[in-house]
Amino acid sequence: MRRLVLLLLLAPLATAADEIGSVDTVFKFIGPDHKIVVEAHDDPGVQGVTCYISRARTGGISGALGLAEDKSEASIACRQVGPIAIPKPIKAQEEIFSERTSLVFKRLRIVRMVDPKRHSLVYLTYSDRLIEGSPQNSVAVVAVDRGTAIPLR
Repeated sequence: MRRLVLLLLLAPLATAADEIGSVDTVFKFIGPDHKIVVEAHDDPGVQGVTCYISRARTGGISGALGLAEDKSEASIACRQVGPIAIPKPIKAQEEIFSERTSLVFKRLRIVRMVDPKRHSLVYLTYSDRLIEGSPQNSVAVVAVDRGTAIPLR
């Protein structure tokens, strides 16, 4: 019961991804094909900004069972999709999305950074591993109109 209450309390804090589409890259006779997936992630702290991630998803039997380790490569493109509003102060650097990409050790992350000098939001995606992370990363920038305040905490 406590777990259910905790999940219900934390559910609004989780950032859900919307899968936009995918393309197959390798045919697998048994299990799903290997593919590249494109997902949209709305910034939970900044209204009007969405980040699009493309990344590899491993198929086959291990992929179907959730035992496969997805590749570390990912690409990000963040765009203003509506009026930008920041209703409450945000951190100068904050992780806005994290998802497991292997059974235990590997995660894909999106981090938002604020560049106050250029009045911009910088989004970084990368993959890390418990023992050794990957230097492969991708970055995107969304310029914020100077008339819109970026309140920092």
